[in-house]
Amino acid sequence: MNEIGSDLKSARSSSSISLEEASSDTNISVEALEQIESGAIGSFKDIFKLKEYLTTYSKYLGLDPVKIIDDFNEYMFEYTSKIPLDDLEKAMSEKEKELEATRDIDSIRVISPYLKPREKSDAMKYVVITIIIIILVAVTMIWAIKQVM
Repeated sequence: MNEIGSDLKSARSSSSISLEEASSDTNISVEALEQIESGAIGSFKDIFKLKEYLTTYSKYLGLDPVKIIDDFNEYMFEYTSKIPLDDLEKAMSEKEKELEATRDIDSIRVISPYLKPREKSDAMKYVVITIIIIILVAVTMIWAIKQVM
């Protein structure tokens, strides 16, 4: 990542662009640009936002954003593939324990209106209304037939 940052910094310096100018033109904070140029990706919580910054900044500097993102993805793959599997499993189990401790079953349960059981009073209400309509239609038809005869 230091190599990507130094490439971006040298492209900015060769164009005689200050960090403040680049920040105002790209709408990326000066601090974020400094961290990108120094290769300090640990300060970014969202990797996708960092990729967006890298794309925007490399386009602004006239560099190939696809190459920059490819280099970044390669760096991230090498970085993450060096983490031992035991450490990953330990981190996952700790995260699951943490979630279980803070989880409220009712707050995470998704209830679909289609799967939600209806109350009997709602179903009964529709049955009663349907029966009343059928009776009214029958009475009206009988009355109409008697009027015709």
